Amino acid sequence: MYGNMSTQETNELKVKVKEEPAASEAKIDPATELPPPEESLAETEAAEQALPSGPSEVEQLKTERDQLLDRLARMQAEFENARKRAEREKADFRDHVTGYVVEQFLPVLDNFELALKSEGSEEQLRSGVSLIVKQMEEVLTKMQVSTIPAVGAEFDPRVHEALGTVEREDIPDQHVAEEIRRGYKIRDRLLRPSLVRVAHNNKQVSE
Repeated sequence: MYGNMSTQETNELKVKVKEEPAASEAKIDPATELPPPEESLAETEAAEQALPSGPSEVEQLKTERDQLLDRLARMQAEFENARKRAEREKADFRDHVTGYVVEQFLPVLDNFELALKSEGSEEQLRSGVSLIVKQMEEVLTKMQVSTIPAVGAEFDPRVHEALGTVEREDIPDQHVAEEIRRGYKIRDRLLRPSLVRVAHNNKQVSE
């Protein structure tokens, strides 16, 4: 191997070989060192303990799952039944209220039919209709329905709906001069506003 080399070259090559570390003596980077065997073993045992230990635990989990699904299905069924029951009770209450109101107006309807069959004079027919209107007003009062003051009252946009103005000097400005359609309220709640014409008093405005 060293036949063609001089003595000096041979000595230099031997020195280099001695200075190079053997592959088996190479150091391992601490950052890439593997964890001690006892730590790796402990982690493996902990992971194995977290898993179901056997068929009995798997069956127990399945049973708990089935019980939860059954409870959920029951709750959904109960909720649906409660919703249907509430809707049914609401409809029954609405029918009850409607039936009560209709029952109160049936006598009024009967009197209207009698008035149509009457063969009396025009004055008698007018008198009969006036009595029917009074009867209807009594029914409304019984149900706490009242009329909204109109003619002569100060215009109130909350209960009056203006169709226009009229020139009037005998009525204060911005007061109701004419009532076109009567308005009603039940207790303090507005059912419908009064349709009115509002007075415009030039004399009062100029003053």
